[in-house]
This record gives sequence, structure tokens and C-alpha cells, in this order.
Amino acid sequence: MRIVIIEDNKPLASGIAHRLRDRGYGVDLLYDGSDADVFLSSEGADLIILDINLPSIDGLEVLRRVRQRNDPTPILMLTARTNTSDRVAGLDAGADDYLVKPFELDELEARVRALSRRRDIAPSAVESIGNLEFDIGSRVLRGGGDVIDLRRRELAAFECLLERRGKLVPKSLLIDQMYGVGADLEDKVVEVPISRLRKKLVGYKVTIKAARGLGYLMDDEI
Repeated sequence: MRIVIIEDNKPLASGIAHRLRDRGYGVDLLYDGSDADVFLSSEGADLIILDINLPSIDGLEVLRRVRQRNDPTPILMLTARTNTSDRVAGLDAGADDYLVKPFELDELEARVRALSRRRDIAPSAVESIGNLEFDIGSRVLRGGGDVIDLRRRELAAFECLLERRGKLVPKSLLIDQMYGVGADLEDKVVEVPISRLRKKLVGYKVTIKAARGLGYLMDDEI
């Protein structure tokens, strides 16, 4: 699952991101309302954690724009405001849940799990490639009935490549998916996770091809 955190308090955002990544979620971090609106309109997310007080445009406006695009992505609002009217405004604008600061990360994580269950992913939401089956909801990869154990970044890379199967995926996009948007890393950091992923997919009729200096393409083995 890919979670987008939109929070201008960078220490808090980093703390949330660290906890969620440690639990196996893919996380993107954004600190500005306008940047978040552009990102969500083009990239999307599986779940959004959205602060109400943001630079450029506030969280309520980001929320309204998401819903105006008929985007049903679950949204958890964060705010330091304790007035009932503020919470009502967020829920009326289309938020799925509300969490008032300060909060415990255990509670935030529980709410993320609850919102994930509400996504109502059908049991048949399974993507096949080669001799593999990937359960999108549970993020479990199987080959021949056996679960293939993937590390967190291997899983993020696999999801990114599968979503764009048959197309060249730039290294920059893989870095965003594996390490979060804005990570200041060299392109070569993707090479080790991709190499490990390739080894784990041997024998399942899946190929990951490299375009030197550009990125990778995953598809059925011909």
C-alpha cells in the first residue's frame, strides 16, 4: 500500500513515515498544500494522511480538490484544532477520519489499518504476471501457491514495475516509490533491490530488463 503524508511539520512527518515504512508501507512525503495537490492529481495514493494547516493552500482545500476529482482515496486528517466545528468541516469536505494532535503513533497506525480495511478491495483483486499472482490488498506475492518473501524495498519496486508492466519505469520513479518523494539519492541505489528481486523471480517466467542509465521494464517472459 502506498501512503502519502502531507504535513509541514517535518520532524512529525518523518516520525510518521519511519513508523509506517517500518510496518512495510510505501510512503511519500510532501510538506506544501499546492505541491500535494499537484502530486495527488497526477500520482494518486492508496491512503492519504493530511494535515489541515499547510503552506500555500490548507488541508481542507487539498481535501476538497481530491473529492472534486471523484477520487475516493481514504483520507485521515491531522489537526491541532480541537473545536468540533473544525472536525465537522473536515468530515463534511470528505475526510474519512480525524486525529487531533498530539497523538500516539500506535493510534495513528490503528486508524491507518482501519481505513485500509474500508477500501473494500475485492478478494479477486489479484494481478497475474508470468507464473506469479500478486494480491493487491494484502500485498502478498505467490508463485506456484508458495509465498515469495520480499523485503520492503523489493516489494515497493515490484509494485511499481507491476503497475506499469510492459513500460519503462525511470529510476527516479522507483526511488520515489522505494524511499519516498524528495529522497536525495543517486540512481544506483535501486540496483541492489532490483538485483535481489530478479533473483527471487527466477523460474516464474517474469523478466526485468534494464535500460542503461534510464530504468527498468518488467513483463512476462517470452
